Amino acid sequence: MVLSIFKCISCDKEYDIQEIRYCCECGDLLEVIHDLSQSLPSPNDWKKSLDNQMAVIAFRRYQALLFPSLPGNKIITLNEGDTPLYDVSHHFPHFSSIKLKHEGMNPTLSFKDRGMVSGISWANYLGCENVICASTGDTSAAMAAYAGSAPNMKGIVLLPKGKISPEQLAQPISFGAVTVGIETDFDGCMKLVQQLTEKHNIYLLNSMNSVRIEGQKAIGIETLHQLNWQVPDWFVIPVGNAGNISALGKGLRELFELGIIDKLPRLAGIQTEGASPLYESYQNCYSELVPKKAKPTKASAIQIGDPVSYKKAVRELKYFNGVVEAVTETELMDWKAQIDKLGISICPNSAVAVAGAMKLNENGIIKETEDVVVILTAHGSKFSNASVEYHGDESNPSANHTHTVSPNLEELESLLNL
Repeated sequence: MVLSIFKCISCDKEYDIQEIRYCCECGDLLEVIHDLSQSLPSPNDWKKSLDNQMAVIAFRRYQALLFPSLPGNKIITLNEGDTPLYDVSHHFPHFSSIKLKHEGMNPTLSFKDRGMVSGISWANYLGCENVICASTGDTSAAMAAYAGSAPNMKGIVLLPKGKISPEQLAQPISFGAVTVGIETDFDGCMKLVQQLTEKHNIYLLNSMNSVRIEGQKAIGIETLHQLNWQVPDWFVIPVGNAGNISALGKGLRELFELGIIDKLPRLAGIQTEGASPLYESYQNCYSELVPKKAKPTKASAIQIGDPVSYKKAVRELKYFNGVVEAVTETELMDWKAQIDKLGISICPNSAVAVAGAMKLNENGIIKETEDVVVILTAHGSKFSNASVEYHGDESNPSANHTHTVSPNLEELESLLNL
């Protein structure tokens, strides 16, 4: 019984799911198409059964929709998923409801773990001994951790030298991956990964691998499960290589087509002004993607000028009547500080999504009466330098600068106004 195939997003050519292939012969990306009528013969019964499976890891719980062709005994998991959905509406009365889905609470502190369950497990099923990715930090951490957990698998990571945080660099090193700094940006690393995998027997695990994207659909599915299948008006998500917004859209679209949800949310993809090729394309009615050299940004994980999943992202944005916005460095760091103060530690990339949601609300695109879910992609502890620098500058509006006093009780009491 064939449950899944690869299919080109442009020419519709189909390929065997067990073929190691990332692009169609025409050059465009592939996507995984499942026969969900076989894996989910009764969608409503499946939905009702989920509440009795809360002790099961999220990937297995939702696998019939995520990737039914993957044998259960090949799954490599670090107990990812079931991340918190914070309701922060009482802090932002200009929203009817705003919730933050914190994917930074996964094992390697980012949403990439969702995709690596799928990607590494499929590599394990195929018997791959070497896996590789280019990364701005989070992908490398997840791939290295899951490859390290798999039997007889070596992870190889290419990073733009000097352009990721020390915490992000420490992760693939600690997890045992061969870690190589390349004197280029992410796009340059990605080109080398593609060249290596074309020439050698190494399995590619960036988002151009459509198998990995299937695992990331769990973010939206799990969020709706937490909301008792009440669909919000908006999902807001940061965009770099555009794989995550593509996965979010694909999963939501499949839920709608199955009748599991009865309405469609809108999607908002948010970029930084210095790395905004999707935003610029959106401004021109998606006429074309103009790759650009991304400028340095505190949101380094989305410092990408040539997003691989651009066409997939555009398709989902159009389907969901979506919008794309861009925010400044000041906006993203100010909003990072404000969310951090709520006790919810977020990365600068997540702050891009928060800042974008606020901007769309201020501009009247997101209405005060609408319910919003913002996807937070990684934990703030991966970016401690960014926080220390921000709070060290007293001119920043939300700065919480540190104080220094001599070891004198009266001086300390004076500082504390005691």
